[in-house]
Amino acid sequence: MEHPKVAVRHISHWFGSSQNGLFVLDDVSLSLAPNEFVSVVGTSGCGKSTLLNIIAGLIDPSEGDVLVDGSPVAGPGRDRGVVFQTYTLFPWMPVWKNVDFALKKSGFSKEEKQALVAHYIETVGLKGFENAYPNQLSGGMRQRVAIARALVYKPAVLLMDEPFGALDAQTRGMMQELLLSVWEEHRITVMFITHDVDEAIFMSDRVLVMTARPGEIKQEFRVDLSRPRRYEIMTSPEFVALKHAIVETIREETLKSMVSVSPATRAGR
Repeated sequence: MEHPKVAVRHISHWFGSSQNGLFVLDDVSLSLAPNEFVSVVGTSGCGKSTLLNIIAGLIDPSEGDVLVDGSPVAGPGRDRGVVFQTYTLFPWMPVWKNVDFALKKSGFSKEEKQALVAHYIETVGLKGFENAYPNQLSGGMRQRVAIARALVYKPAVLLMDEPFGALDAQTRGMMQELLLSVWEEHRITVMFITHDVDEAIFMSDRVLVMTARPGEIKQEFRVDLSRPRRYEIMTSPEFVALKHAIVETIREETLKSMVSVSPATRAGR
């Protein structure tokens, strides 16, 4: 059996004290296979982003651990690239410098850096915009710069937290197709957080639905739709049936969170 690229083992997390703090994640375990594209969905506040930040090494879990290629995660690392909803670009740097910044401590020669930066700028469709500044770019173009920067040092895992959430529908669709084409070319492991069920199904090999806070993995849905995918697949009976099942599962958790009378805390902590 193939070893997982990412293994999340019994992760629990709370903000504040274990007795009275906000209990966010409850004994979450999951694995991501090499080259797999997995989306995580769930009601607002269920801990999706916290889970991603723990895998990224940006937050230490209260309990449990994360392994990448069998090695424990002890903080941020070059084996994991991260893309957030906000563009997190340096406004005083042109496109090429924003991408090149990720290679600052890489050990590559100047020529190797230039080649990598040029390759990934072209990969995300921004050739000709190398010297443009972020305020001269559209939202979709800025997010392409962020993706190029996350890919340029060739991470084993790409972690994406609602990267297209701030984009209009047309731009979002184009970005989804762009990301899939990049993923199909480079075949890295992707964990993708989204609120958009259509997006999750269209992009993914598997969709994981989390419970309301404290978040657990409620159900896994395997997406057995052929690749490469085009937008026409969204009207297929298989897609529509899968969407209905996922939406109903999320709705159950949303209703639970609405009738909750107090924040979820762990008994006995």
